[in-house]
Amino acid sequence: MSEQPQQPGPYGSSPYGPDPGGYGYPQQPSGPYGYPGGPVPPGSYTGDPNAPYGYDPFGRPYSDKSKIVAGVLQLALGSLGVGRFYLGNVGMGLAQLFTCGGFGIWALIDGIILLTSENQTDAQGRILRG
Repeated sequence: MSEQPQQPGPYGSSPYGPDPGGYGYPQQPSGPYGYPGGPVPPGSYTGDPNAPYGYDPFGRPYSDKSKIVAGVLQLALGSLGVGRFYLGNVGMGLAQLFTCGGFGIWALIDGIILLTSENQTDAQGRILRG
């Protein structure tokens, strides 16, 4: 007995069963950057404990820490490492504490970088809020 090869069905169907995704099949709605549902406005709680303040347009979670508060603390009390302790970077905070913030120069530069940089993160790797 000889088997005949299966012929493809109508356009878009597969002889191997339903296609989980692709052309001709329903797709998950996505936002402007390809993330499901699109970007979440800053400050809105999403219910995700890893991102208490939502996500940025690139899908990275926002931190509960502010870069302005961290920068001002680092400029004002940087010789004690207070800005780094605030962000959860205990090792760097202790290093600044024991070196008096690099005699003030390390603390000053670190405070300026915290205030001006766009991609500073806290100890959990979340982007600081602006």
